[in-house]
Amino acid sequence: MLELHKEILAATGASAITGAESVQTLWSGYGEIKRYFLEGGKYPSVIVKHIQLPDGSEHPRGWNTPLSHQRKLKSYEVERRWYQEYAGLADDFCRVPHSYQAVEEGNELLLIMEDLNACGFHIRQNPDEVSLEHAKSCLGWLAHFHGRFMGVAPQGLWPVGTYWHLDTRPDEWERMENIPLKQAAKGIDERLKNARYQTIVHGDAKLANFCFSETGAVAAVDFQYVGRGCGMKDVAYFISSCFDEEACEEYEEMLLNHYFQQLEIAMDNYIDYQHIKEEWSWLYAYAWADFYRFLDGWSPGHWKMHDYSKRLTRQVIDELNH
Repeated sequence: MLELHKEILAATGASAITGAESVQTLWSGYGEIKRYFLEGGKYPSVIVKHIQLPDGSEHPRGWNTPLSHQRKLKSYEVERRWYQEYAGLADDFCRVPHSYQAVEEGNELLLIMEDLNACGFHIRQNPDEVSLEHAKSCLGWLAHFHGRFMGVAPQGLWPVGTYWHLDTRPDEWERMENIPLKQAAKGIDERLKNARYQTIVHGDAKLANFCFSETGAVAAVDFQYVGRGCGMKDVAYFISSCFDEEACEEYEEMLLNHYFQQLEIAMDNYIDYQHIKEEWSWLYAYAWADFYRFLDGWSPGHWKMHDYSKRLTRQVIDELNH
């Protein structure tokens, strides 16, 4: 049994914990994310993700559970690796929380991290009220993140990033109702996995995982599904998390132009930038169709399965068939 308070004090150099508040509970009662307020030391507060697996035999490095549980458990191990080995490589243009300590014992895992609220990133946006400027800030974050990790091997991360990728979603694939898309699913997946230009993708880059400051700066959290991929998977998923059908149609060109402008800055005259832009622009529709494939098996009738999604998906299926 981990001595939670002792680990927090040791990791932060604080003299005392003066209070705590819940941020959110984890899936299926597997733990909780809490903010701890500190006295002494360098930090006024920290975020602690405390993962408690329901059985000591169900461990991130070796478990025997249904596929969805395996995927979730592995995601915590991936997130630990991300914070320990990769987060320090991100710069201020793709800000992430600093990791102070990761402690693993038995069926428990503690991730002790920087509290972004205490660093000024205390604003959260509602999808119903998000502005174009906030959306562009997040796409800028993604562009710099993808540029920073372009070509980096995802050792210890997901070999294919995102929580919906085909290899980990056979149950949803079986339940698909859109038969042409079901038949095209492997082809879509192959195009994305075999893209010449690969980076590390966030893997769950929805609006809810971005934190904003008063100055408009942005940071991101929740790296359970970070891994190798085409950057368009993050971009398409992010846009889907912010905008309805009409807004997707209206803003697509503007948002993609902004992303690629920021990617060019992030790549800093990288010799292959124009080739990356050409390939990834083409794969935007494939990334959207890939997520639509997941929704079709996971939640038929989901609000994101609108005419804009259907148009891009039909375009991809027609392209694959010809």
